[in-house]
Parts: sequence; C-alpha cells; structure tokens
Amino acid sequence: MTAEAGLIALWLAAALALLQFTVSFFYIRTKDENLLAIINPIAIVQGLLCLLSFTMLILLFLDTDLSVLLVAQNSHIDKPWIFKLAGTWGNHEGSMLLWVSVLALCGAAIALFEKRLDQTTFAATLLVQAFVSFGFYAFLLFASNPFERLNSAPKEGAGLNPLLQDIGLAFHPPTLYIGYVGLSIAFSLAVGGLISGKINSALARAMRPWALLAWIFLTLGIAAGSYWAYYELGWGGWWFWDPVENASLMPWIAATALLHSIAVMATRDALRSWTIILALVGFAMSMAGTFLVRSGILTSVHAFAVDPERGAFILALMIINVAGALLLYALRINQVRQGKIFNLISREAAIVGNNIILVSILAIVFLGTLFPLFAEGFADQKISVGPPYFNKATIPFIFLLMILLWAGPLLRWRQDNAERISKKIIILAIFATIILSILVIILPNIPILSMLAIVLSLGLAVASFLPLMGRKLMRTPLPIYGMVIAHFGIAVCAFGMASESGFSKQLLKSVDIGDTETVANFDVTLKDIRPIIGENWVATQAIIEVSDSRSKEFETLKPEQRLFFNPNQETSEAALMTRWNGQLYAVLGKKNEDGKWQLRIWWKPFVTWIWFGAIIIALGGLISLIGRSKPRRKKREEVNPWA
Repeated sequence: MTAEAGLIALWLAAALALLQFTVSFFYIRTKDENLLAIINPIAIVQGLLCLLSFTMLILLFLDTDLSVLLVAQNSHIDKPWIFKLAGTWGNHEGSMLLWVSVLALCGAAIALFEKRLDQTTFAATLLVQAFVSFGFYAFLLFASNPFERLNSAPKEGAGLNPLLQDIGLAFHPPTLYIGYVGLSIAFSLAVGGLISGKINSALARAMRPWALLAWIFLTLGIAAGSYWAYYELGWGGWWFWDPVENASLMPWIAATALLHSIAVMATRDALRSWTIILALVGFAMSMAGTFLVRSGILTSVHAFAVDPERGAFILALMIINVAGALLLYALRINQVRQGKIFNLISREAAIVGNNIILVSILAIVFLGTLFPLFAEGFADQKISVGPPYFNKATIPFIFLLMILLWAGPLLRWRQDNAERISKKIIILAIFATIILSILVIILPNIPILSMLAIVLSLGLAVASFLPLMGRKLMRTPLPIYGMVIAHFGIAVCAFGMASESGFSKQLLKSVDIGDTETVANFDVTLKDIRPIIGENWVATQAIIEVSDSRSKEFETLKPEQRLFFNPNQETSEAALMTRWNGQLYAVLGKKNEDGKWQLRIWWKPFVTWIWFGAIIIALGGLISLIGRSKPRRKKREEVNPWA
C-alpha cells in the first residue's frame, strides 16, 4: 500500500494546487478576506502532501519493492542501502518527484514565512506558485508516474547505473534541485508583483532572502557535481562545458545577476526592470535545464534517457510559464520602468556593468549549448560546440568582470567621484603589475591567459577586503562581510582554475610492475596489481607508491578498474593524493598485449582551490542571509550591497 499511499498523496497535492490557484484568483478579484484566510493552509498542506508522496517513494526504494516499475528498473536487492536511498532520485521519475516536492515546499515556505508583502501581492505570488506546481503535478501524474505497479515483479531488479553508485548522488541532486526550484519563489514574487502592480523596494526586500538561499544551494550543487564528475569519470577534468553542466550553470549566472539587481532595487528603488527580467530568466533557465536533461535530445553522461514526448510536455510548460510572464511584463512595462536615477560613477552603475557582463556570459553559454540542437533540427547538420568556443568566448568577459569587482564595491551609492577611490585602484594596479612581472620572469612559458587570470585573481583577493578599510569591524553589518567573503571566494576559485590550466603535468605511459616514472616532483612506482571484491563489484586494483622528491615522503595510491554487476558495466575509479597546493590524480588503464599496464597520472596544482573557493562563495552568501534576517539598528545600514 506504500505506492498507493504515495500516489494518492500526489493526487491530493495536485488538487490542492488547483484549489490554491482558484482561491487566490478569486481573492485578487473580490478582496474577500475569508478567501485570503484559507490560502495559507492550502499551500502548507499541499507542500506536506507532496513531501509525504516523496517519502513513500524513498520507503519503496529502501524496501526494494520490485513490484513498482521504477524500483525494479533502478535498484537491486543486493545494492548498499545508501545507493538504494540515493537511487530514489537517480532516475527521471524520482528526480522529477523531488523537483516537484521542492516546488511545493517552496510554496509552503512562502505561506509560512513571507510577512513583508501586501495582501494582494502575497495572494498573487501564491497563485503563480500554484499554477507552476499544477503543471508539473500533471506531468508526473499523466506522463511520469513514479508509483506505477508491475503485474509480475522481478526477483532482483535491474540495478543502478554504476556511475551513479557514488556518495555524490546523495548530495549533488538535492542541493542542485533546491537551488533550481528555489528560483521559482523569485519568479512567483516577480509575477505576483506584476499582477498586483506593485513593483517596488518592498518586493525586492521580500525576494532577496529567497533568491539568496537558492543561489547558495546552486553554488554548492554545481561545485558538488563538478567534483563528483572530476573524480568519478576518470578523465581528470573538472568542467567540460557539457550541455547538462551548462544547464546548471545558466541559472546560477542569472541568479548572480539577480542578487546584485535586488540589492539596488531594495536599497535605492532602482533597476526595477533588471530585477523583474532576471527573476523571470533565472527560473526560465531552471526549466530549460530540466527540459534539456529529460527531453532525450542530448547525449550526455549527466542526462536522463527519456522519450521526446515527455520532453515536449516540459517544453510546453516552460513556454506557457515564461511566455505568460513576459507578456504580463510587457503589459506592465510603464510601472516597471519607474525608479530612481543614479550617476554614471556610482555603485548602481557598477552593478549595471556587472549585470551586462553576466548576461553576456549567459547568452554565450545559452547559444553555445542550444546551437547544435537547432543546427541538427532545422538544417540536419551535426555540429559540435565544445570547450574551445566557450573558453574563447567567455574568458574576456570573465576578465572584465574581475576587474569590475576590484572597483565596484568601493563606490558609493547614487553618486561618487573617481578621485575618492583612485588611490586604492592605483595601488591594486601596481600590485598586479608587480605580480605580472614576476610571473613573466620566473615562468616565461606559462600560457598568457593563465598568467592574466592569476594576476586578476590575486588582485581580486586583495581588493575584496578593501570595503572593510576605515570601518569599525565590530559594527560592520554582516552583509558587508558576506560580500567580502563571497568576492574573496571568487578570487580563490579563479586562482585554482588558472593554476590547474597553466601548470598541470601529466604522465600517460604503459609500465611493468616495478617500473618508476616521474611526473612533476613525484616519483611514481607501480608496486603491484591485484584483484579485489566489493559489495556489488569486482576490480583490478593497482598499488602505486608515490614519493615526493623534495620531502622524501611516501604515499600509496590505489586506482581501480571495476566491473559492476546488475547492470554489468566497467568503470575507472581514480585515486587522489591531496596536498594543500594540488592533487596527484591516478587512473589505471587496460593491460596491453605485451603485459604492461596503462597508467594515467596528472599533477594538478591548486585544483582543490576551485571547490574550496566555491564553498567560500556559498559561505559569504550564508553570512549575508543571516545578516539580512536580523533587524537593522540604523537606517543607513540598509544601503550596503550584498543581496
């Protein structure tokens, strides 16, 4: 009865979403207070019912109930329990139920915690949230039922894709989905404001914590997914500009721009149009990512193999939601345009520049991701758009963005003058010139782009702390610290990317047991090859002794070639040796006909700083979120930037 209980809860949640939409609609038309009083309970119960439905699916996977089609196709009786749990969302239907559950809980969160909106905007926001939710409920119930029963249950189950049998599956999708779907709140608030006609700073202040929370989870989700793919796929890279990777990056870029626009709208009642459009685009990118992953039009290790009919359903939902919102925006354009003006030299202007750069990067990624699909669909030509395009097109904008981050936070609101901050900028320029000169002298062969990225990241690391100069640190608002830490995290992340790109060393060679090779400053010796047995796999494991030629310290790495059962599939399990300044990454290849073993070993300087920087960025967002949740002691503290 667990499956039936989950399905009933899902149907009831869908019915309540429809009821929530209807009641909200009639309240907006009639302003009947009795209707307003029941909107909140409906939204809360809807969220709880959807959560109950998802909990039932988790129980089905933990119990390995093979009479349920989804469990039979994606689990196995002998699979470790953690992968049974994570297998709940390691498939199309289960991940969509998680997606919809987060969406329903977002609506419940608005009902429970949002107290800053006027009644009409509040009701309109829940109306939009219910409308979006109902569409995805319909998709689940009519096109992707996760509780479908089998007439005859198999004995064991088909199992889970071995690439997904990793602890990363337990963390990456949930965090990413909270970020993805969390942007629905900003979308609903923006459309709710358009419906009520109240596009003002109060709306931006209501939107800020929800957008910030979604952005934090998106940051962590993307970083977790990047590191998971880095060590699991065995090719040694942390980002390949895969279409599904891009599908997660695009909402993050839009959300980053949105947060900066919200800061201006909340504190200065300017950039209204930017804020509304970015709120719509952010969630549109989330739905676009959902479509790309599930439509079956992409070939990717990250994508779900789903038939085009389901993809068409999601595409229709995306078009209805986004086109409807943009039409409403066009009808309300006169109200949205209103807002306070500011000088060309001001923090608002710097944020506009920041947003223009971010939107340009978003457009580049969007076009590069979708162009091959259009080329194949309309011209019947297969075109590959890969890292060379994305790197060459985005890096100049990223460099401009880092330079802007040097000066932007130092500017005052509304109006400033260049002379006030010129000394700090000159000092930063001199610092950057010195670093560049040193790199040219000691590392003449470093790629020019890596050199410039290192210089800019080191400059940003210093510049990020300049807004604290002249302040009483104990009285500085937490959002200021959040901004400083997040910008510093960007510098750390960029430094890791540039160092890994510019200084990586690799060894690709066939060796005998006992042979020693050198990569970077490490001597690598293949000591032994042995078979091992896991819970649901067997493997060939290499014993590799690594010695540092400088410190003479020894460490053992054990990369594996695994063969999984149910389903049968081979995978490469990389072995990592982590140091503060990088990682040694080892992969065991096949055995040659001459009896030698293929080894692939990379030394990747400062590569871990990429993910460490992402954690710092998210920490900055969390500190800002905590600071924004506290009451302000002084009116003037409201003008500080980090949204």
